[in-house]
Amino acid sequence: MKPRISLKSISAGFAALRHRNFRLFFIGQCISLIGTWMQNLGQSWLVLEMTHSAFKLSLVTMLQFLPMMLFSLFAGTIVDRFPKRKILLITQTCMMILAFALAALTYFNVVEYWHILVLASLLGLVNTIDMPTRQSYFNDLVGKEDLMNAIALNSSMFNLARIVGPAIAGFLISLVGIAICFTLNGLSFVAVLIGLWMINVGNESPLTPKIESTKQVIDDIKEGLHYINRHTLIKLPLLLLALVNLIGMNYSVLMPLFATAILKQDAAGLGLIMSAMGMGSFTGAMIVAMNSKSGPSLRYIYIASVVTSLLMLILGLERNFFIACVTLYMIGLASSVFVALVTSIIQLNAKNVMRGRVMSVYSLVFGGFMPIGSLLTGGLTEWLGISMCMIVSGGMSVLSALGAIAWLKPKIETMP
Repeated sequence: MKPRISLKSISAGFAALRHRNFRLFFIGQCISLIGTWMQNLGQSWLVLEMTHSAFKLSLVTMLQFLPMMLFSLFAGTIVDRFPKRKILLITQTCMMILAFALAALTYFNVVEYWHILVLASLLGLVNTIDMPTRQSYFNDLVGKEDLMNAIALNSSMFNLARIVGPAIAGFLISLVGIAICFTLNGLSFVAVLIGLWMINVGNESPLTPKIESTKQVIDDIKEGLHYINRHTLIKLPLLLLALVNLIGMNYSVLMPLFATAILKQDAAGLGLIMSAMGMGSFTGAMIVAMNSKSGPSLRYIYIASVVTSLLMLILGLERNFFIACVTLYMIGLASSVFVALVTSIIQLNAKNVMRGRVMSVYSLVFGGFMPIGSLLTGGLTEWLGISMCMIVSGGMSVLSALGAIAWLKPKIETMP
């Protein structure tokens, strides 16, 4: 990938949208992801209103990602053995039901904290199957030629929704209450379901036979892990993502504390900080999309992994709000480029028959490690303080990334 932007690259930046199936999927996801981010903000606000406890809020987040940590590897074998479109129809319907359930409980004023814990856990369980299915479905929608572009456009859409969704939710909460966020999120899944019903990718029969025993599932998981271990072009990006995500990318834990305690900002300041990071992420994803025809470059993956970690270290040294916003914009940009390139190179090098299992490991690394990373970051913050935690985490992430590159890079260079 060469980072250059021209009129031709801007046109190429939307190449995946030439495919009817991807357009249907993309439009549905655009609407749904805005609803998802509206629910995320509404749920956090509801928990804080009910409990006034940061710990109880973090517990909800942990339970939402815990199923991904525990069951991602099992989800991979399901994705490889069943038609992906049918899986997505089921998972998206389940998410819609869960959103409407939370909306009803909130609207009728009967919602309790344990309801939110249960619904968050169920949503996490559904997401454990949904995420690797969506990621591996891109190849069916656009083919390998436009796969990297589809991944980058999906990333840009996700980051744009991360900016728009909370802004709409904040306005609606002050105007009509929290329940509307959950209701609109439930309705947003209608667009996804309609799009999925209209998609036609030809033969949707799975490449592997149906599951017949528990041993077969375990064997599938082992086969997937062995496959990743044998393919360095998949293993290295996954290892880098695991190290940077686990050690250096726990923004959700640190940003509220950093904004209030270090930068002395209120809720509006926190919103600007998160928007700056979101805009950086959107910019990074669009840069990858515009340069997707040249394919993912390992060199830029190396650079982006180190730069993301280094910027987190630098952020820990800062005390000025506007300088911090610029740094966070750059963190968003670097991390978005890093994740989009990692996702692209993994998908382009994975065989179709193994794609679900490979992307289930990706889901484990990307989302399943969040409870562990949050716990480590929280403990480090209690011990060293917010700024020093950022400095130490960023430094450890830089060293870990450099170590992984030094270990595996020679193996890639000697590959036939």
